[in-house]
Amino acid sequence: MLSPPLLWLITGVILCGMELVFPTAFVEFMMGVAALIVALCALIIPQFSLQVLLWLIFSILLIILSRRMFTPSYKASRVIEEDKEGQTLTAIPPGETGRVLYEGNSWSAKCGDEKLAIASQQPVYIIGRKGNTLIVMPTAVVLNPTDPE
Repeated sequence: MLSPPLLWLITGVILCGMELVFPTAFVEFMMGVAALIVALCALIIPQFSLQVLLWLIFSILLIILSRRMFTPSYKASRVIEEDKEGQTLTAIPPGETGRVLYEGNSWSAKCGDEKLAIASQQPVYIIGRKGNTLIVMPTAVVLNPTDPE
């Protein structure tokens, strides 16, 4: 029968090696490192149930620490004014959606004014976004607003 330190050492090496084959965002690797730490503790602590408890505690702590250390922090990207223009691919009827070419991709779009229709192949200004649907206004209306009075 294997001694507990040797068992933990083998378990740690297997778990660390599994991370290379089945990447799990360092979960298996951290569990393997915890098993290697417990292999050292097993030389001092003879109770197997206490070793398993230590392995669980070390695994959880190492996984939490690895998440905090290796997870990139995302900053909200700023929208540059030049990137707020697009062009309609299809007509946008009043109150309905159409398609707009924006940043090289086709987006679902709706006019910001529910009573206004936008023809196909017209330049538009992106004024907002609701989910995956862009809210647009014709460039002519944004640049040359007419006073309804």
